[in-house]
Amino acid sequence: MRSSLIGKIEKAKRYAQEPGRVTFSGLTAVFHGENDDHKLSYANGKWHCTCHFFSQWEICSHVLALQQILGNMLPKEALASPMETQPPEK
Repeated sequence: MRSSLIGKIEKAKRYAQEPGRVTFSGLTAVFHGENDDHKLSYANGKWHCTCHFFSQWEICSHVLALQQILGNMLPKEALASPMETQPPEK
């Protein structure tokens, strides 16, 4: 193996140990749920999921799970729940 490639592999291992270096600005994933597969996306500061619950609440277990999995690799607004960003009811 070339020495330059070995250096890149070593650097990649260091990066992998520091997930805080990565911030997702958009992503698409398929979540294999208990009843069906659901397509999730994050783009332009907003989550979307094809599950029925998300269509009513703008949050769901699939989004919450990805927030936990990706943690600090998501921008702060991607970690906020829609309930946290809405003004309080009067």
